[in-house]
Amino acid sequence: MQTLGIITEYNPLHYGHAHLINRLREQLGSETAVICVMSGNFVQRGDFAIMDKHSRAAAAVHCGVDLVVELPLPYATAAAADFARGAVETLVATGLLTHLGFGSECGDSAALEEAAVALDHAHFPALLKQALSTGVSFPTAREQALRSLLGEKAALLSTPNNALAISYCQALQTIAPHVNVVTIPRIGAAHDGDTIGNIASASGVRRLIEAGQDVSHLLPPPMATALEQAITAGHAPVLAETCQRGILAKLRTMTLDDYRQLDTSNEGLYHRFYRESRTATSLEGLLSAVKTKRYPYARLRRMALWGYLGISPQDIPDAVPYIRILAANGRGRTLLSQMRATATVPILTKPADVSKLSDQAQRLFQLEATSTDLYTLAYPDLSQAQGGQEWRQGPVMIE
Repeated sequence: MQTLGIITEYNPLHYGHAHLINRLREQLGSETAVICVMSGNFVQRGDFAIMDKHSRAAAAVHCGVDLVVELPLPYATAAAADFARGAVETLVATGLLTHLGFGSECGDSAALEEAAVALDHAHFPALLKQALSTGVSFPTAREQALRSLLGEKAALLSTPNNALAISYCQALQTIAPHVNVVTIPRIGAAHDGDTIGNIASASGVRRLIEAGQDVSHLLPPPMATALEQAITAGHAPVLAETCQRGILAKLRTMTLDDYRQLDTSNEGLYHRFYRESRTATSLEGLLSAVKTKRYPYARLRRMALWGYLGISPQDIPDAVPYIRILAANGRGRTLLSQMRATATVPILTKPADVSKLSDQAQRLFQLEATSTDLYTLAYPDLSQAQGGQEWRQGPVMIE
């Protein structure tokens, strides 16, 4: 059996995501199994997911995915390189992956793989250092450096889905070069763009949800139902602003050294964060005060989120220590049975399994559990925010 891996957040799952699943399965054959590695309750842009991970994972299975596994928190909230590495490692660790699929603006897997090879060229680090010395942002510097090796093809880095796809290809070339890459062109709204027909960007859908508008026409029925149920139960929408006072309180009590540990670029950004956190009265106000043309908002949001959750760069594992199952259908359960023989790391299907893990893996799960306790405090209905949910919630199994 061919097994297709998809890296995703489904925040929320919309018709563009459903199109990707269906088109890739058409290309590879209807019998192809689909495994998604999905971010949990916090996402790569440094934000709270709009609804909890088990609800999103269950909706994904109803929309055609066979098995959903969780991308551990430190990877899920990291910059693109670590996000991609953790996701690819998780899929490869199942021992079943034959194809990695994703959407891209260009729809050309060969071009994306060529760019990934160039980014690993021996001369690239020096070219990147030279570009950064001019004071431009990291994404701009990276594209400028790549242009010296690839010419106009370096423009692939200027579009968000292409750029993330190239990070996936880089990780795959290092971890599992035998896995095939397949991509289709992104359709509908651009990343972070407005709605085109019924194809919206996830960020566009979230903006509508935050405004209290009906988005059921923009979501496949299983996802629309899951969202409606979560809203009715007081579990959604989950917004960082709901926990704004708590986030600001934590950031205000952090020391300069605490911020220094989060500033992996060693460019002095932590000084700005520390200084502005002393007086900021809103999260957006803090980020605006720290922002310069050199630092994209996503990086600043991730830094603030890591401070709030108590994550540090040292929490990113050298290798994925376990695979946690979030949801599965009948074929997914068959995959799970196969994984017990093929997986290279332990498989978690119930919280009781945590006690059998290594010390490092147990610390990672505890970090996940603590962060979920903070996540639920952003539920609209605070009475639903009981702690300890990670220790009670198992996978959602769907017939």
